[in-house]
Amino acid sequence: MTAHDIGRKRLYNQHLRGNSFSSPAEAVRHFGAVQAQDYRGGLWAVGLRTRGADEPMIEQALADRSIVRTWPMRGTLHMVAAEDVRWMLPLLTPRVHTKASGRHRQLGLGPSLFARCRTLFEKELRGGGLLTRDEMYALLQSAGVSPAGQRGIHILGQLARDGILCFGPRRGKQHTFVLLDEWIPQAKARPHDESLADLALRYFASHGPATVQDFAWWSGLSAADARRGVESTERQLARGSANGQDCWGPVDEPSGSTRGPAAVLLPPFDELLVAYKDRSPAVDPAHARHLHSLLSPTILVKGRIVGTWTKTQGRERVFIVPCFFDRPSAGEKRLIEAAVHRYGTYLGTAAELK
Repeated sequence: MTAHDIGRKRLYNQHLRGNSFSSPAEAVRHFGAVQAQDYRGGLWAVGLRTRGADEPMIEQALADRSIVRTWPMRGTLHMVAAEDVRWMLPLLTPRVHTKASGRHRQLGLGPSLFARCRTLFEKELRGGGLLTRDEMYALLQSAGVSPAGQRGIHILGQLARDGILCFGPRRGKQHTFVLLDEWIPQAKARPHDESLADLALRYFASHGPATVQDFAWWSGLSAADARRGVESTERQLARGSANGQDCWGPVDEPSGSTRGPAAVLLPPFDELLVAYKDRSPAVDPAHARHLHSLLSPTILVKGRIVGTWTKTQGRERVFIVPCFFDRPSAGEKRLIEAAVHRYGTYLGTAAELK
């Protein structure tokens, strides 16, 4: 397969072209997990792939518990379908714990302190309680546990990976934490290999064509576990080759129409970029340095990243300010203006390319 072939297939499998999902939970379930380090960017990533979505729809899916925001992999925030949280955490978090242990020692954090914090939060949140981050930190401080110097966020992250906490609904503009056991139902434990096979199948069906190295990067699994995941599911996947490497994707080409918007405003950390070691099918390596790692919202035209964008709020509309790698043609500009209009519809306001 050429880079063009890979890029085209990824657009369809990621549902940036072709059929959209009927609900936010269906979209998140398809991917396995959707990066949500940038909160509103994560909402837009799901909204892009959900039919008729606006921002309140995605937030409602978080509030009604069909999707959950927590730290399941790589030590970063993701949105996960509620029924998947219980098996993903034990599969993916042990390596995160190991990698974080050195930093925890620097911060004076250890098992006994985490256990103490767990007891403190369980007592305060039991019975449907929810607290903002600042309130969680104040509770720690009142118990003689300093949250300063990143200690607070490491404590919350550890307890979330242990399955004690997760994010709840927003209170105004503030995010809240709740007890995971009260937020979503308990679930029967899964064998490790069953979880591994499920995650591999989800990844390659939603992100393929992709390599074992891509899967290991995205999931945070060891190279050995990533290979085992592929080996256990390869009969359900289509195998190909690109640049001398084996890659896998779904057996069936996307069903239904493969038409869709030719230009899209992608959020920061979108799965089209963040989920791969090699991102050259979507962005020319000569321009990759302009993306500031993966933090930049990007402009996708006909499957290729052509620039970055920022948003400014006017009195009656939002303005999308582009930074193009090369001057766009008149036709490309019209496509981008349509993408801006779509984003405004999602936000529920007028949007204009500035």
